[in-house]
Amino acid sequence: RGKDVSDSGRVLEAALDGGINFLDTAAGYGNTEELIGKTIAHRRDEYVLATKFGVARGAFSEATIEESIDRSLRRMKTDHLDILQLHSPEPHIDLLTLDRDVIVDAMLRAKEAGKTRFLGYSGDNEAAQWAVNSGAFDTLQTSFNLVDQQARKGLFAAAKARDMGIIIKRTLAMGMWGKGHGTPTYHPSHVAYLERAQEMGQAGPVSGAPDDPIMLAMGFVFAHPEVDTGLVATTNLSHLRSNIELVESGVSITAEAVDELYRRFDDFGWRQVT
Repeated sequence: RGKDVSDSGRVLEAALDGGINFLDTAAGYGNTEELIGKTIAHRRDEYVLATKFGVARGAFSEATIEESIDRSLRRMKTDHLDILQLHSPEPHIDLLTLDRDVIVDAMLRAKEAGKTRFLGYSGDNEAAQWAVNSGAFDTLQTSFNLVDQQARKGLFAAAKARDMGIIIKRTLAMGMWGKGHGTPTYHPSHVAYLERAQEMGQAGPVSGAPDDPIMLAMGFVFAHPEVDTGLVATTNLSHLRSNIELVESGVSITAEAVDELYRRFDDFGWRQVT
């Protein structure tokens, strides 16, 4: 967010050149849609493009949803999306109280008009379960990582039973694994993740786990066959290249390490993160 065109272009071009072919953004992520359009629209056939639109209580309609979708297409200089996702509402808004039929109908019309190939939902917990149960969506984007494991407790199985693609957000647990006390945090979800990481880390090194926390985080997520892709956000070119090299060299971790992370997570009664 907030990056200039030249910096963003270098990162996005390097991502495509490095073999990354899935790009996820949102209308609410600052100027990211515009940056994609200005830098890599000419390479549109090289990547799967997913974006999101959001809704607010009393401030949405079929017309406003259609306007948001069309604006995203213009910004990214494309005539279609690969995945159009309903973005989880702001924390003070409960998706389950919104007029979901209006939202889904507007998305279906966008699909029928050729503006998107697939429909998805991005969110967690009860709202994610509603999205799966609704049968309206082709993909589910949800939080899952070594300190946020709720999705493995029924949500993955339910999504796969409906043949949904599973996209993981917060793959690296916001980089909180291994961070000590006093680490600066700026968002409630960062605070919750840091607390969890510190509690889970009190038992010492994870048996059979790699020393590199990034490899451990990636390895944990991709140890789950239900996962189709994991999102890793960065604006740092060297971090991007390092992550690509890591994946190319292999990020698998032992079943022993996965089981130990399960045990440590399950030992605590974690509050939900928004």
